[in-house]
Amino acid sequence: MPPNTKVEVRRSSRRRRTVSAYRDGNKTVVLVPATFSHAEEKRWVDRMLERLEAREERRRPDDDALHTRALDLTERYLAGLAQPESVRWVDNQQARWGSCTPEDGAIRLSRRLSGMPSWVVDYVLVHELVHLIIPHHGPEFWDMVRRYPKAERARGYLEGVSAAPRLDAGADLAVEDSIDDDED
Repeated sequence: MPPNTKVEVRRSSRRRRTVSAYRDGNKTVVLVPATFSHAEEKRWVDRMLERLEAREERRRPDDDALHTRALDLTERYLAGLAQPESVRWVDNQQARWGSCTPEDGAIRLSRRLSGMPSWVVDYVLVHELVHLIIPHHGPEFWDMVRRYPKAERARGYLEGVSAAPRLDAGADLAVEDSIDDDED
């Protein structure tokens, strides 16, 4: 589980046969039937946390793989103009998806991106790679970012993720499991 993650269990009288879990910032929300005993709730919360973590781990490359991915993206979309010295995941970015320091070629991606689709992570990488070339957000910056074919789609996705906590939608997005299917 990501550091500093809190777990919120929401019981629903309408929920009968499924348990769902999703990340909401630094919180993990687990939706369970209201009829669960405390022992059942604990067992299912543990199970869903394990499943979320396993899914996110499969989607999250390590720092070396992230650096390799950045080098591939700069070749494909930026004619190799951006050459990062380091690319790594960080846990201390809660208000932004990524950052870079052009002076030393360091790119940092928020671990909040873990578990998101790879094309979204690629967009953030391309955005930060362009900052190695153009430090501001002027028109030429956005022209270069748009070389990544899914740039607008990824921006929309990230805007939706950022807005979701304010909407309190409670959507069952991330992981769902049937109560009848107790074993994998």
